[in-house]
Amino acid sequence: MLPDAWNLCISPKSIKKPIFYRVNQCLRDACSASKKKNCKVFLDCGRGPKYNNFTDNPDWEIWKKDGDASSCLSNNGTFSYGIYEHAAFIAKRDSIVVRYIYSLFWGFQQISTLAGNQVPSDFVGEVLFTMGIIGLGLLLFALLIGNMQNFLQSLGKRRLEMQLRRRDVEQWMSHRRLPGDLRSKVKQSERFCWASTRGVNEEELLKSLPENLQCDIRRHLFGFLEKVSIFSVMDEPILDAFRGILRQELYMAESYAQNKGGPIEKMVFIVRGQMESIGSDGNAHHLSEGDVCGEELLAWHLENSSLNGGEKIQGPKLRLFSNRDVRCITNVEAFIFQSSDLVDVTINFERFLRNPRVQAAIRYDSTYWRIKAAKHIQVIWRYQRWRRMRKLRALNQGWHPHGRQLPPRY
Repeated sequence: MLPDAWNLCISPKSIKKPIFYRVNQCLRDACSASKKKNCKVFLDCGRGPKYNNFTDNPDWEIWKKDGDASSCLSNNGTFSYGIYEHAAFIAKRDSIVVRYIYSLFWGFQQISTLAGNQVPSDFVGEVLFTMGIIGLGLLLFALLIGNMQNFLQSLGKRRLEMQLRRRDVEQWMSHRRLPGDLRSKVKQSERFCWASTRGVNEEELLKSLPENLQCDIRRHLFGFLEKVSIFSVMDEPILDAFRGILRQELYMAESYAQNKGGPIEKMVFIVRGQMESIGSDGNAHHLSEGDVCGEELLAWHLENSSLNGGEKIQGPKLRLFSNRDVRCITNVEAFIFQSSDLVDVTINFERFLRNPRVQAAIRYDSTYWRIKAAKHIQVIWRYQRWRRMRKLRALNQGWHPHGRQLPPRY
C-alpha cells in the first residue's frame, strides 16, 4: 500500500493534484478512524523512500495492516471518489507515461462531455471542480459555435449579396415592365458577371493596396499585354502606364464590341472567349484569347495629339469610326482601354510612343492595319488591271491608249 502511495506522490503535479487530494483525504479519514497518534506522519509524501526508517516503529506495522487505509487504493473500498473513481487507481501504476496519458485522456473526456458522464461525491472541492469543468466545456463549446457561425457567415456573405442583387434586379425589371427576352438576357448577364468576378470589385481591392504592390499585381494580372506585338517593343514605364488604365469588361454571346459606322471608344484585349471581326466587304476574321481589336485607336490618338511647350494641346475633337463589326461568338472576358484614358497616356508618353519600332509594330503587326493594307493593295491591283485591260481594248480597236488613232495595219 505504501509504495503505491509513493508512486501517487511522484506523478506529474498538474495531473495528480485533484486525485491526490481525494486519496489523501481517504487516508486521513482512515487515520482518524484508527485513532493512532503518529499515523499522519506516514502520509507525508515529502519523505519519499525514507519510509524504511519507520521499520522500528510498532505503529508502522499496525498501520500497514490497517484495512481502511489499504482500501483507499483498492477497487473494493468504501470511500467515495466521485468523478475520480476510475482515475484514482491508475496512480498505483509504476509507469509515469501510463499515468500521464490516462490522466490526459480523462481530462479530455470530461471537457468534451461537460462532465456529463461523472457523478461527483459530496466533497465541496470536487463539486466545485466539476462545476469548473462544465463551465470550461461550455465556454469552449460557445467559442466553437461562434467561430463556426462566423465561418459560415463569411462563406454565405457573397451568396447573400448575389441573392439580394438578383431580387433588386427582378423588382427593377418588373417595375420597368421589360419583355421576357430582355429579362432573360439580363439574368444571363448577371450570372456571367458573378461567375467571372465572384462578387469581388477588383478595382476597389487594388486601390486599397500600396502603390508598389499594385504595380506588381498588375504586372502579374496583365502579363498578356507583353505578348501583344504592339506592346512588346515598349519600355517598362510605358507598359506600367498602360496597365494602370486597363479595366475589366464582360461581353455576352451575340453582343457587339464594335458596330460598323459607330465610334470606336475602346481597345479590347480578349482574355477568354471568341469574337469575330466582319469587315465592310463581308470578310470575317476570327479573334480568340490573346487577340486585340480596336488597336487603330492607339495610332489614331498618336496622330491627333501633340505637345507644345509642355502643355497639352488637342486638335479638333474628332472621333474615330469603325468600318467593321466585332461580334462575340461566346461569352467573352476582356480588358479594355477607354478612349479617354488613352488620350492622357499617349500625350504623356508621346515621345516614347513615336519610336520607329513602336510605330512599326502599330502599323505592321496590327490586324486592322494589315486588313487596311490588304484592301489598299487590292484597290491598286484592280486599278492596274483596269488600265491594262483598257489598253488592250484600245489596241484591238485601233486606238492609241492616250486617245490618238493608230495608223492602219498592212
